[in-house]
Amino acid sequence: MPVPDAPLTGVPSDPSGAAAAVPARPSQLDPAIAQRLRRTADGLVAAVVRAHDSGEVLMVAWMDDEALHRTLTTGRATYWSRSRSEYWVKGATSGHHQYVRSVALDCDGDALLVSVEQVGAACHTGQRTCFFTELPVTSPEAR
Repeated sequence: MPVPDAPLTGVPSDPSGAAAAVPARPSQLDPAIAQRLRRTADGLVAAVVRAHDSGEVLMVAWMDDEALHRTLTTGRATYWSRSRSEYWVKGATSGHHQYVRSVALDCDGDALLVSVEQVGAACHTGQRTCFFTELPVTSPEAR
């Protein structure tokens, strides 16, 4: 069953900062990789997605161990929807696919950097990137 591209909403965070010791759902992820992940209390890791060619940050989503396994083994960006509690493959319904070129784990094991070839918009709003709203910044030098 296709899973629509949709915004993800509100995952509770663990106030103690402790990582989940085991994945929340069964997975075929390589145990050596799984061991390095520091998950939220819900078993998730943040995935920062960027355009492979330009480095432009496109979106942030969430992966559990199985979503990461599917991403690494299929070459298609697969995420865990916190609002629907199901997996979704980017572009399955929108046609705005993400073909994975590389995945890197950060030094703490609590975030992934996913470099993709983006076809169409990355944002569910139709924008190329989810980061299209600039906020005002006042630097100390401007005062």
